[in-house]
Parts: sequence; structure tokens; C-alpha cells
Amino acid sequence: MRHSIWLAGIALAFAAPAFSAEILVNPSEGAERLVEAFVSVAPGDTIVLGEGRFDLTEGLSLDAEGVTIKGAGPDKTVLSFKDQTGSGEGLLVTSNKVVLKDFAVEDTKGDGVKSKGSDQISFLNLRVEWTNGPDAKNGAYGVYPVSSKNVLIDGVTVKGASDAGIYVGQSDNIIVRNSTASLNVAGIEIENSYRADVYGNTATHNTGGILIFDLPNLPQMGGRDIRVFGNTVVDNDTPNFAPKGNIVAMVPKGLGVLVMANRNVHVFDNRFDNNATTHVAVISYPLSFDDKTYGSNPRGVVVRDNAYGKAGYAPEGEVGQTFADVAGLPLPDVLWDGVTPLTEWLTWTAAEDRVYVNETDGSFANLKMISNFLFPWKTAPDRRIGKYAGALPEPAPVKLPQEGGAS
Repeated sequence: MRHSIWLAGIALAFAAPAFSAEILVNPSEGAERLVEAFVSVAPGDTIVLGEGRFDLTEGLSLDAEGVTIKGAGPDKTVLSFKDQTGSGEGLLVTSNKVVLKDFAVEDTKGDGVKSKGSDQISFLNLRVEWTNGPDAKNGAYGVYPVSSKNVLIDGVTVKGASDAGIYVGQSDNIIVRNSTASLNVAGIEIENSYRADVYGNTATHNTGGILIFDLPNLPQMGGRDIRVFGNTVVDNDTPNFAPKGNIVAMVPKGLGVLVMANRNVHVFDNRFDNNATTHVAVISYPLSFDDKTYGSNPRGVVVRDNAYGKAGYAPEGEVGQTFADVAGLPLPDVLWDGVTPLTEWLTWTAAEDRVYVNETDGSFANLKMISNFLFPWKTAPDRRIGKYAGALPEPAPVKLPQEGGAS
């Protein structure tokens, strides 16, 4: 009997869920106590950040699994890195199943909140801000998941990033929703990533609102299957303040959505207004490159059913001026540079690789560029979306395991 009871106890112990603890840290305890909590936190624990301001001189890092970091709200709990001595990020996460919510990160020397190599990472109700406003010396990225999987960004506010406020790079299975990006160079950027839904966001007073990029010479190539829908992209009027040499330094002030060198991107049901260069630009990568695996042209792009206000009245920068030289003023609401390899023009582009514009509202122009030279004949994307619906299906909605979906 004793032996049976002992075995039953062992079995119960292994079946019971692991103990998790809440670790409360208040600003009055000082920065060292907060650093200690991040270092010593056990898998499954929660670090509760008390109300007030934490003044930090070094970045925080988290490598424990299944941890939640939560504050009292993005206007009540602030991690201030104004006196940060290094140039790294404010908070770096390198573990899985992490939730970051309800706090603010201010004035980091480098990026604000970054995850690298994480699976099931959630950024919820955060604020990342450089309080001095737009400045080339600000950190590049506000919320910055890279090389991550199953990424959820929900209810985030980012201001002042010198590259992108909300940036998701080289990642897979992504949702960015209900967030606000303002006073950044790029408001929201999805770069070299697979399967992303970007919806219900506001991108305003940036240089450019929402950028869907694919760049050469990166570990993950071939960005694809992106839906950009139900967003408000208005008043993007901040002069470009990116450091020289940065790819986004070419983004002209007053750009709504940019799709560059990506595949199967659908832009629909968004509201655009007062973007002085153009509301939607679909372009090829404009710089020279030596990556033979890189596809520099956008393929399978659909722009449909958007609402357009004022645009194209004051294009800026080299890109904006190039558009104006070809298309005249005002620039149309939707612009495609028309760059297509000459070999494809000789054989015609497959239906699933074409650019489609289907709008009852707004204006459109194809700049008719082939292999980066202007040709005099008229070309245009096929506007009959329905005819090619089978060849160009809309990407399936993204489902995340942290919200009960399959990855």
C-alpha cells in the first residue's frame, strides 16, 4: 500500500503544471533590481512592472521561455533609456512564447524593443517613443521582431524611429493590427517576410506610411503573401530624417504605401488622404545588386477597393521627382513604375505575376519602364481582377498559435 501511494505521488508530481511566479518590481527599487529580475526570471514567470519611471543606463535582455513582462499601462509604466551608455536596444528577447504588454520604452540609443529568433512573440499595448521628435540620431526601429515566427503586434504606438516605427524583418506568420505609427521615417515596414496581415492600423505624419520591401543579400529572401487592408494612411508629411546610406533614406515625404520587389501583395479597403507624393507606389528595387537569387521586381500585386483623398500635389526627393518628370502633376493615386525585364516582355508576363489595379475611386498611371529605360508605347496592368482570380488568389488569413490558431 505504501509503495502504491508513493508511486501515485510521483505520478501526480510529474503531471502537475510547473509552478510559475509573479515578480513585482517597482521603480523605487532601482534599476539594478529590474536587471536582476530579467536575469533570474524562470520559465513561465511573470515580471510585473510597477507604475512609475525606471531610469536605466543599460539595455535589458530576456532569454527565458514563456515569460510575460507587463506594466500598469503605456502611460503609467515607463522604461527610460535617456541616459543609456551603450548603443544597443532597450529590450532584447531571444526566447519563445514571450508576451510584452502594457508599458512604454523611451529614448533608447539603439532599437526600442527587439526580438531575435523568437517563436510566438507578442507585443501588446506598448508605446515606444523618442521624446525629442524626429532625429537622425534616434534608434532605427521601435518594435523590431527579426528572424522570428508567429509574431503578434497589437495596440502598439511608436514615434520617432529613424528607420521604421514597427518593423518586421525576415520573419514568418505575422499580424500587425490596431497600432499607430507616427513621426517615423517609415511607419510600418514588412521586409523579407512571409505571410503577414497588416490591418486596422493608423500610419500618419511619417515620411512614408506602410512599406512592403524585399532586399537582396539577406538570409531570408523572397518576401511574399502579404495583405494590407483596413488601414488609415493619411497626412504622411514628415521630412525624411534617416541617416545617409539607409535604404529608407530614398523614401519621399508624402508616400502612403510602397510595395517593392515583393510577391503576392494585396492592398485593399484602406483609406488614404493627404499624402503629397502618392498614395500607393509599386516599384522595383532601384539600386544595383549582385545577388543572383534576388527578384527585384514586384510580382502578383493587387490594389483594389481603396478610398482616396488628396494626393500627388507636391512630390519630394529623387524618387518623387522622377515620378513627376514622367507622369506630370498632380501624381495619380496609384503609381506603378512598370519595370519589367525585357525577356518577360518578349514572352508576356504570367497572370500570377502581373500587377492589377481595380479601383472605382482614384487615378492610376503606369510609368512604362522596361529594364530601367522609358519606352513610348502604352502599357497598363490588367484591371479585370475577376478574370484572373484563380491565378492570383488572396493570401489566406494569418492564424497564430498564441491566439488558438495553427502556425
